[in-house]
Amino acid sequence: MAECDRTGHHILETPLGFIGIRWSGDGLTRLALPGRSRESVARRVAGDTEETALEDAPAFVAGTLDLLARYCRGEQVDFSAVPVDIPGLDPFRRAIYAAARRLAYGEVTTYGELADSAGFPKMARETGQALGQNPVPIVVPCHRIVAAGGKIGGFSAPGGSATKERLLLMEGVHVGPPPSAQAAFDF
Repeated sequence: MAECDRTGHHILETPLGFIGIRWSGDGLTRLALPGRSRESVARRVAGDTEETALEDAPAFVAGTLDLLARYCRGEQVDFSAVPVDIPGLDPFRRAIYAAARRLAYGEVTTYGELADSAGFPKMARETGQALGQNPVPIVVPCHRIVAAGGKIGGFSAPGGSATKERLLLMEGVHVGPPPSAQAAFDF
């Protein structure tokens, strides 16, 4: 079987819960964020693929699973070299996902700033919609994009903004309004 014809999926148990990935021979096609059960994650990630023994998977799969396991243990990892295969992306989404992938561990930006850096100024709302359709969260780190004014913003993955906040806190990022500058005097 040619490398590009090989598809499959695998479910990984992590400290955050079960994570699932699906791939083609060209790259990651889907990532299901942590869920409580193997079965629920498999329903979200499998598609028409069978769970695949790792020795039968393309070479990049084992490395991707290792990075995900380390990330879920709280280690600082870089997913930028993980190949991604998302067919049918329009130029806008391709640019937005590429710009998001340039964000480092623990680095956040706003939807508007990401749109600007991708070459699409004034398209913050459309950027949020594109990120809401991201099939490979964490690898395309849509959780690192927040709303203006220090607000968490939306997150379309299971658990919504609470999952987004948990991922950001794991990376050492606190999102939300800053603590009050006014302090009580002790006299």
